[in-house]
Amino acid sequence: MAGHSKWANIKHRKAAQDAKRGKIFTKLIRELTVAARQGGGEPDDNPRLRAAIDKALANNMTKDTIQRAVDRGAGNGDGDDMEEVVYEGYGPEGVAMLVEAMTDNRNRTVSAVRHAFNKHGGNLGTAGSVAFMFHKQGRLTLPRGISEEAAMEATLAAEPEEIERLDDGRLEVVTSPQAFGAVKDALAAAGIDPDASDVGLYPDNYAAIDDIDLGRRIIKLVDMLEDLDDVQNVYTNADFSDAIMEALEE
Repeated sequence: MAGHSKWANIKHRKAAQDAKRGKIFTKLIRELTVAARQGGGEPDDNPRLRAAIDKALANNMTKDTIQRAVDRGAGNGDGDDMEEVVYEGYGPEGVAMLVEAMTDNRNRTVSAVRHAFNKHGGNLGTAGSVAFMFHKQGRLTLPRGISEEAAMEATLAAEPEEIERLDDGRLEVVTSPQAFGAVKDALAAAGIDPDASDVGLYPDNYAAIDDIDLGRRIIKLVDMLEDLDDVQNVYTNADFSDAIMEALEE
């Protein structure tokens, strides 16, 4: 799972940049509202909402702001005109990409997404063209020094899918979306605070990217897509080499 580790590092860096711009709050509020509308306002009974609340708290959103978004969704108030859409496509050199969006105007959103793909050497695909390559999981990256035995002991009762070792040596607990909250609670009860945790779409296989120019082109496409107001998340199966990771950090 080296690809996941490297892509996760890029995602976390970009999330920090988004947080500084304040942009992430708008996306978090949308996710909270839609999650509550679809699954109810009680996080214990709504794994998607639980994950959204955890992410909002991790980004320093106040509990009052979170509760207002949840109440709005659960009460079927403002935000009812928003719908979820997923776009599938290919980036430069055919890397697979999935784009999750929330929009009140499909024509506006698909036009903007298509423009981003075309501008950076990709193309928007048809429904089903790449979705089969990805599946939804919860993932919790543990701090260095946590042994596999300790991770297994802490989470066994919560029934994680597996525990993997990343290329940087840390462990990552993989869960179903439904078990994400229970696994996170189990880790907390054991005194383990994950370095990162999220529910998202992950590819079954990664495409190795070892050309720096190609890596930069892929990241530019991801940046442009994520800068779109309607886009919530962008996923790719690109696996960046160490050289590209070093270049991107410069």
